[in-house]
Amino acid sequence: MIKMENVYKKYPNGVVATNGISVQIKQGEFVYVVGPSGAGKTTFIKMMYCEEMPTKGSIVINGINLAKIKPNKIPMLRRQIGVVFQDFKLLPTLTIFENVAFAMEVIEEHPDHIKKRVMEVLDLVGLKHKARMHPKELSGGEQQRVSIARSIVNSPKVVIADEPTGNLDPDTAWDIMKTFKEINMRGTTVVMATHNKDIVNAIKHRVIAIESGMIARDEQRGDYGYEG
Repeated sequence: MIKMENVYKKYPNGVVATNGISVQIKQGEFVYVVGPSGAGKTTFIKMMYCEEMPTKGSIVINGINLAKIKPNKIPMLRRQIGVVFQDFKLLPTLTIFENVAFAMEVIEEHPDHIKKRVMEVLDLVGLKHKARMHPKELSGGEQQRVSIARSIVNSPKVVIADEPTGNLDPDTAWDIMKTFKEINMRGTTVVMATHNKDIVNAIKHRVIAIESGMIARDEQRGDYGYEG
């Protein structure tokens, strides 16, 4: 479970990105995070995986208070949280298999387990047959599916996706959403920041809207609610 209580984030330049946010997300939920540009969505998302730290308040994920976590404990936390970025962040010199395996190698998993698990998740995202290729040989949608495979290879309880369809054409974006649906159906919590109005309105889930650093709406099976 994710629980935020009275979370503030003020940057050194005086900008207040989150202004007293309190929210709970249950294990297994699928949540869209929406709102205008500059509203605080990215900071809200980044605080969940310690890319940003709150100025005040508490953020508890799976029993760990991120506001009090020691820097040397952050890598351990990130093993429990998968992150999918808009720009994929794949290593171009590594094969698809090696890109996904890297996430397991850093926590010193046994090579036999790595091989088995990597092929499992590549099969889940439909790319088992491209394991020996390099990122440049794949389409944008395929690269994003590799990044999703990498995010789930260590079986995290939570996957956080920051604009995962932002760089993809509409048809590919719908395919990526099918992958996220499959992950969520297996019990993983999915928190997705997005500007994709069509997806939010068509594939109904909980919607948290952030405006001026505060939660403006929190609706089960909500709509996008903004133009464009």
